[in-house]
Amino acid sequence: MKLIINCDDLGASPEINDRIFELMEQRRVTSATLMMNAPATEDALRRIGKYPHCSIGIHLNGTEFTPLTSHPGLAPLLEESGEFSRALRRISLTKEIRASIFAEWSAQIERAQAAGLHFTHIDSHQFVHTLPGLFGVLKRIQKKFHIRKVRLTSNVFGPDERKNLRLRTAKFAWNFALRHYYSTITTDGMAAFLALYQRLRAGLIYEGVLEVMCHPGRVKFDAETELLRGDWRAMLANDDRLISYHEL
Repeated sequence: MKLIINCDDLGASPEINDRIFELMEQRRVTSATLMMNAPATEDALRRIGKYPHCSIGIHLNGTEFTPLTSHPGLAPLLEESGEFSRALRRISLTKEIRASIFAEWSAQIERAQAAGLHFTHIDSHQFVHTLPGLFGVLKRIQKKFHIRKVRLTSNVFGPDERKNLRLRTAKFAWNFALRHYYSTITTDGMAAFLALYQRLRAGLIYEGVLEVMCHPGRVKFDAETELLRGDWRAMLANDDRLISYHEL
């Protein structure tokens, strides 16, 4: 098993940045994805260069903080404050909304490019890039910016998680389409850190390249952060190893 341990939400706050960079320094994680419209994006950009052994991706965002663009199609996705709401996962995705998301995600990637960030891959905040209604937008983004590495939708689960056949089939179909429409490099599997931890404790073996997402510094994930700081790597087999998206 090869593991990419990716920290989501880099840039969301100074505290989240601190926790992620602490884990990078300790080589407990191997990758992170950066939010380009977040309060502590600039802080993260200043510090990223200290960790060349970690890959850095773009965490495309359409559900939190203030957008970088003012496309009129964003209106149904915004709070009165002008910040993103979480509506993107709940509403019907009209042509105008899809156009606005394409413009916003383009601006987020362009900000990264303007900052000189050499990013390796993309994923998204709250998995919005895996919404079927945004598949065409995702592929347009990949083609526009020549991005070949993208996160899968989750397909590896903890021993107590039960996913019905319909959901598993839908995930398989989406991952297949991701890989084969505008050829895209992905890991073999995608899991949450807690699912990996539970599988390791249960002695369940995974063969292949597995991306594992985690959220250091987010209050609701404090227990996960403590597990990351612990001795979980002692449960890995001798031939398991940590890699980054650089090696994918």
